[in-house]
Amino acid sequence: MELTSYFKQFMKTYQGLDEYLVEIEGKLLHEWNYEDGCAFLGAAAMYQETKDKEYLEFIEKMVSPYIKEDGTIISYHIEEYNLDFINAGKIFYFLYDLTGEERYRKACDTLMTQLTYQPRLTCGNFWHKLIYPFQVWLDGLYMAQPFYLEYDNRWGGQTRCYDVLNQFNQVRRILYDEKSGLYYHAYDEYKDRKWADPETGLSPNFWLRSIGWYLMALVDCYDLMSEELYDVKARFGELLREAVRGVLKYQDKESKLFYQLIALPEEEGNYLETSGSLMIAYAIMKGCRTGALLEEKYLEKGKEIYHAVLAEKLTAGEDGVFHLSGTCASAGLGPREERDGSRSYYLSEPVVDDDVKAVGVLMMAAAEAMKEG
Repeated sequence: MELTSYFKQFMKTYQGLDEYLVEIEGKLLHEWNYEDGCAFLGAAAMYQETKDKEYLEFIEKMVSPYIKEDGTIISYHIEEYNLDFINAGKIFYFLYDLTGEERYRKACDTLMTQLTYQPRLTCGNFWHKLIYPFQVWLDGLYMAQPFYLEYDNRWGGQTRCYDVLNQFNQVRRILYDEKSGLYYHAYDEYKDRKWADPETGLSPNFWLRSIGWYLMALVDCYDLMSEELYDVKARFGELLREAVRGVLKYQDKESKLFYQLIALPEEEGNYLETSGSLMIAYAIMKGCRTGALLEEKYLEKGKEIYHAVLAEKLTAGEDGVFHLSGTCASAGLGPREERDGSRSYYLSEPVVDDDVKAVGVLMMAAAEAMKEG
């Protein structure tokens, strides 16, 4: 099928799904969440590439009702200090530039207030959430750092870029595994959570999508970083190249995709996971376009992964309707005894079709593929 037809089918269906709708201040809305942010950013990327107004109409219909004139975001709760809440706010920059409406500029300020007071580990990294104290998750780097850096570029005088870089450098120091070339999902500074190794504080497994979030965070921050701050930009490029080299060692030779537990392809119940594979494709293709990845072989590898997802995972059902299959619905750690980070845990989470995270990143990857021709 034509890929844009699938995207439009998804956007039309997703806006009205009852499972996501709640009544907020007399309106039926999705509660403010990071997953919608993936769809917003994907639709924005497709709009910028195609100028097809259906993508813009989707974004405006989904985002505008949340934002009051004073920058208040309906159903957003700053007191939770949740980095996930920042991701959807990246769309405010796009909407502010497009419309000039001050409420979107003020909404950026609202989220920046959270980051200004976000609790931190002793190494300087943001806590993932208030309910996850003294923890760094790879997911959180994507949720918050590109927003933080873009705010600093626009209105912060480029005073926070070294803070952004330090948080990535600390993750490299703590969560990177030299032997495998991969990053662990999370780290607990107090080392007392059920999932945390009592000596290292690390979670026990390499989860594909968390690594995908990290790669997207790196490439987006590389793109946002000013050329004037060469040392910072160069370091983002170094980190991205190292991480890409590490992850590509685990690409499945037959399907060209990656496993949910990326380093354990033979594990019973393991499967080729869609969203994480797409994140790798996006990061590689964008890394090549922006100059972070200089070797020509990487562009072909990114395209290979992207086209493999289309061939293997975007298929028609018996009713003739296309669906994007094979995405882990959700995975995390804790906050108490649940979600222990074990192999069996990661393989027990539901695998779903047309997951908004996966479709959003597919839009991002499709826009990158269009840029490359």
